[in-house]
Amino acid sequence: MKTVKQTYIIKVPVEKVWTALVNPKEIDDWGAGPAEMDDKVGTEFKLWGGDIWGKNLEVEPQRRLVQEWYSGDWPEPSKATFLLKSDGDKTTVELLHENIPDDEAKEIADGWKNYYLGPMKEMLEM
Repeated sequence: MKTVKQTYIIKVPVEKVWTALVNPKEIDDWGAGPAEMDDKVGTEFKLWGGDIWGKNLEVEPQRRLVQEWYSGDWPEPSKATFLLKSDGDKTTVELLHENIPDDEAKEIADGWKNYYLGPMKEMLEM
């Protein structure tokens, strides 16, 4: 199993980044919809209409979101952790995605950049 680590600096306050991670309307706007999501521990979520699904394991609003993630026919979940650090009008997002099947790690890493955090950053900075 593999791990993906990525860091993004998004030029908006942490409140806006948090909302883009947990609000289904905003998730739809940056491209991972249709989405079912909120900011409660135990919430079962769906992204891309159910292509990715899982559960919120830990939630510290505007600071930390830990989720179990499933895709395709994975026999066990991976774990995605988003750490948010506020610096006034900028937010650093550190992603740690663990327990990814070896043969999907490159695709998953590219997916974060091209379909998830990359597009979210682009939408927020417009």
